[in-house]
Amino acid sequence: MENVHLAGEEEDLYSGYNDYNPTFDSEELENDVGFQQAVRTSHGRRPPMTAKFPGTAIGARPLASSFGARIPLASSMGRPMTGAVQDGAARPMTAVRAAGYTSSLTRGSTFDPLGQSKGPAPSLEAKNEDTPEEKIKILEKKVNDLIEESCMAQSIGALQLALEKAKEAGRKERALVRQREQSGNADHINLDLTYSVLLNLANQYANNEMYPEALNSYQVIVKNKMFSNAGRLKVNMANIYVKQKNYPKAIKFYRMALDQISNAHKEMRIKIMQNIGVVFVRMGQYSDAITSFEHIMSESPNIKTGFNLILCYYAIGDRERMKKAFQKLISVPLGIDDEDKYIPANDDTDSSMVIEAIKNDKLHQMERDLKVLTEKYIMTAAKLIAPAIETSFATGFDWCVDMVKNSQYVELANDLEINKAITYLRQKDFNQAVETLKTFEKKDSRVKSAAATNLSFLYFLEKDYDQADRYADLAMTADRYNPAALINKGNTVFVKQDYEKAAEFYKEALRNDSSCTEALYNLGLTYKKLNRLEEALDCFLKLHAILRNSAQVMYQLANLYELLEDPQQAIEWLIQVLSVTHTDPQALAKLGELYDGEGDKSQAFQYYYESFRYFPSNIDVIEWLGAYYIETQFCEKAIQYFERATLIQPTQVKWQLMVASCYRRSGNYQKALETYKDIHRKFPENVECLRFLVRLCTDMGLKEVQEYATKLKKAEKMKEIKEQRVKSGREGSARGRRESREGSAGSADSGHSSNSTKGERLSAKMRSLPGSNEPYEASSPKEIDASYVDPLGPQMERPKTGAKKRMEDDDFADEELGDDLLPE
Repeated sequence: MENVHLAGEEEDLYSGYNDYNPTFDSEELENDVGFQQAVRTSHGRRPPMTAKFPGTAIGARPLASSFGARIPLASSMGRPMTGAVQDGAARPMTAVRAAGYTSSLTRGSTFDPLGQSKGPAPSLEAKNEDTPEEKIKILEKKVNDLIEESCMAQSIGALQLALEKAKEAGRKERALVRQREQSGNADHINLDLTYSVLLNLANQYANNEMYPEALNSYQVIVKNKMFSNAGRLKVNMANIYVKQKNYPKAIKFYRMALDQISNAHKEMRIKIMQNIGVVFVRMGQYSDAITSFEHIMSESPNIKTGFNLILCYYAIGDRERMKKAFQKLISVPLGIDDEDKYIPANDDTDSSMVIEAIKNDKLHQMERDLKVLTEKYIMTAAKLIAPAIETSFATGFDWCVDMVKNSQYVELANDLEINKAITYLRQKDFNQAVETLKTFEKKDSRVKSAAATNLSFLYFLEKDYDQADRYADLAMTADRYNPAALINKGNTVFVKQDYEKAAEFYKEALRNDSSCTEALYNLGLTYKKLNRLEEALDCFLKLHAILRNSAQVMYQLANLYELLEDPQQAIEWLIQVLSVTHTDPQALAKLGELYDGEGDKSQAFQYYYESFRYFPSNIDVIEWLGAYYIETQFCEKAIQYFERATLIQPTQVKWQLMVASCYRRSGNYQKALETYKDIHRKFPENVECLRFLVRLCTDMGLKEVQEYATKLKKAEKMKEIKEQRVKSGREGSARGRRESREGSAGSADSGHSSNSTKGERLSAKMRSLPGSNEPYEASSPKEIDASYVDPLGPQMERPKTGAKKRMEDDDFADEELGDDLLPE
């Protein structure tokens, strides 16, 4: 009790708390000389703080605090107080000890609050990579890296590299398993890694079309019971069997996969059933396919399955079920937002920015693609079943149009009407097609423009250019931005030879649709007509960048380089034409002509001969080949070509004379004499034939020489009389036109009247025969043009083919609206 101190009534229990000890005044540290010396140097020393009185760390004087003075009291149990001195050492007070300082500093100790005197921290202990666990971790990482590299190689199309990486990953994974077994950790094998390696390897085998190896790899996964959900991979195996056309086994594996997939995965099951239906279609088992497709349409209807179901009903000829399936098809919900969602409803800037951002994002593009695909399926299905569901195709189309009008695809009804007109065209019923298209004149502008475009196209093909021009104007009025209408308008102006105006319409079409190849092609032809060859060349070079394998475009480029007097470039482009159309006789003949102009007779002969082989009726080619053999002193070979020319143009004497000449030059005089006699029977007034008959009979000493000599004199005299008649006829015609229209043009010919027309005809005929002073081997002006006549008129010059399957040179790439006129 001696240590218990009772407060008297006069004492204040709370006194001393407001006393302040300047020792703890941190603001006065700047004036503390000892502290500043310690800060300035690491060797500053201060006397240690020791207790002067036992029982406290800092003496028995009252501690200054905000609560006033405190008097240390001994514990009631005789325990020393917390701050008591133990063995003469002062214990620091926890509440006032600062970081880095100690209350037991002795003189000579260093001030080192950060512990820098101890030196740098020891380096981290190096990881020991020789331990089995570390080796296993490193190997696992390598395997994962190889799998990733394999997948990346596949994504860029390097399939062989992807397979190599997958094989290497498999080898390292097996080494990893062996290493685990050797280290006694066989229970810790990474099954997920093994599964990934095997699956990737099987996929890479399948991508490289190594189907047996892929099936073996899948089989390893499927048979391993340790892999959960491995049964799904039977779908992959079934897909491989489909590629191998092993359809029964494919169906077996699809059904096995279907049995192993629970009903919770409904979408996966639907896709497998769809595959089963498609395989049944390929096998021709339409009833089984219908069962699969009907189940899908009842559980989870979609556009592709609905279309396939219609095809199956069409294959078995079930009209009523075709109608029901078509109704199901047009009622399938697409699950996409309306286009109005992307139209700003007000002037809200934030909403407008959001709409602008999502207008062309990936989701909206996917929605547009889905809508386009759906419309394509509906249109194709309607065109397919329309002729089959009713007694006439027109009635069937009307039923389909009515159904579509009552569905969410009401805008497709007009397209179906246009397809109805196209069906009339295929049946050669042009009047009905025109009448059907004319019904659109009072409808909305888009449909009106489409119908008017097709009407303009039809009238253009019928060469009714006034009607074509009228409907082209109507189409442009309904939709000025319709490139097809502008092209048709340009075509109608082109045939009127107003090339400048036509070019303007083609340019406007290109401004509206820069990918319009028809406008670019026609613009090139227009520049060619205007003799602006460089601009035409630029158009066709741009077109070639778009249509890399178009023989028409490449031929135009060759023709332009020929006009620009660059035969080497023309030859290069023609060779490219032949790489696309190997058997085009006109391109081969043109290439031979260019080589002949360059003086390369051997190459020219090769291409002319190939042209003759594919089209042996081209007179120009036949004439060149015959002349080539004569020039190279192989007259016997030239005979077959001139004989063919005789068959093609039997009224032309020059080919028969060439045959006789070849016999004579080759030394077969008897055959030559017989040929000349045959020619004389057919053409008794031919002077050249009689001259050679006289020469041959003289050389061979035959008695007929006098007879042929007499006939030759008569023929020469008759020739002179004919020439005088032609001359006098021309003079009389000119004099008659000056004096009187009824004057006689041939009064000087002793009763044989001959008007100017007859004289010109005779003159033309005489000019077509070889002159008496010309060798009969010389070629006369061509009488028959074996080339194809341009349907746009004689002013068109274009590349021609014997079979006429390729677009002609200056033929128009007439525009039709999308696939309306010529649907696929």
